Amino acid sequence: MRDSDDIVLSARRWTGTPYCHGASIEGVGCDCLGLIRGLYCTLVGPLPEALPPYCTDWAEATRADLLTHGLKQYLHQKPVAEADVGDVLLFRLKPDGFARHAAILSGPDQMIHAWERSPVCEVSLGRFWRKRLVNVFTFPEKS
Repeated sequence: MRDSDDIVLSARRWTGTPYCHGASIEGVGCDCLGLIRGLYCTLVGPLPEALPPYCTDWAEATRADLLTHGLKQYLHQKPVAEADVGDVLLFRLKPDGFARHAAILSGPDQMIHAWERSPVCEVSLGRFWRKRLVNVFTFPEKS
């Protein structure tokens, strides 16, 4: 299990990074998955394999929950009720849709995320997000 303070401090360094779909470079650009991917590389080590390019409607186009499947391969899943600071949060934006957004839990009611048309920021984990939270993951130990 990773140290939650290290994870949150690392995530906060990304604050202000412009939104850029498919990117994962601190201070230059990232999307929500790019933020998680960048943190993984910082906290754990190189990605075991290259991430294939993905379009903004990838979940709808493939009709597969690729984000959940991908995170299960590299992170440790835990019950939503056990979410703790430093964990990766996964959200389903539509009730009948697939998980499409990820963030880092930075406090009991705060999260850090990259959101379209907005730089990486720390925001309230309010009712909107809590209703849509479907999975929680932890980073593995450094490889």
